[in-house]
Amino acid sequence: MAMQRRWEADPAASMSRRLGKSAKELGQTGGRDSCPDIWELDNGDIAVIGRDLTDAYTARLPDDVTIYHDERLVIIPRATIIAAKRDIPDA
Repeated sequence: MAMQRRWEADPAASMSRRLGKSAKELGQTGGRDSCPDIWELDNGDIAVIGRDLTDAYTARLPDDVTIYHDERLVIIPRATIIAAKRDIPDA
């Protein structure tokens, strides 16, 4: 029997607005390559663009953390999340 999840990502959702500043504004890229970013989708979910380091972290995850077969662990620079803080609601 397939596992039922309480939340599913909606592949039809569109990127609505950037949270924080672009990688170029933060000095993290010189062009269109390697651009970590955080976006709010039109359904309220959040999209994170970063480096896929799932394989590097899988063997050393905390006991209460799991990565399902269709999920990835993504790393973004600290400056990216700090710049997005003002755009992320408290509740």
